[in-house]
Amino acid sequence: KAGELLMPTKKTYLVLSALGADRHGIVNNLSRAITEHGCNIEDSRMTVLGGEFAAMLLVEGKWNTLAKVENILSELEAQLEMTIIAKRTSERESARSMVPYGVEVVSMDHPGIVNSLAGFFADREINIEDMVTSSYSAPHTGTPMFSVHMTVGIPSDMHIAGLREEFTDYCDSLNLDAVLEPLKG
Repeated sequence: KAGELLMPTKKTYLVLSALGADRHGIVNNLSRAITEHGCNIEDSRMTVLGGEFAAMLLVEGKWNTLAKVENILSELEAQLEMTIIAKRTSERESARSMVPYGVEVVSMDHPGIVNSLAGFFADREINIEDMVTSSYSAPHTGTPMFSVHMTVGIPSDMHIAGLREEFTDYCDSLNLDAVLEPLKG
């Protein structure tokens, strides 16, 4: 009707997690199925771990187009020989203002590095938004090394200089080479 204000509609999402043996064409087939059913991949993480391909997709669409994607998942699982899990979700709502910071850590590989870092941030109510880890051999020496790349959401009212000092001392005590700095652009 004329004169009515249109409320912006909240986006609706489906998170898909897919896991199966790595081979060519998986991304093409997954993305085609999503697009053909009127949805769009808004965000994704895909990688090969060992011999397995793993993907996490944030699929955006209207409630009925997301239902179409949900309805073809068992067929898609069989076609791609993958395990696919889906869960409806909504737009993320931030409870308080967060400032994104990047964390880079490198050290000789040993068990518990990720758990230790996660504990440091959890104890300070800092959310880990994204994390990528990798193991590799150091050039020349072959020493087993481990790297962690994280994005964390630091509450805007937190004293950054104090946090950076605590983080540096913490990492030094564990013999971790680390950097905590604001994300740029």
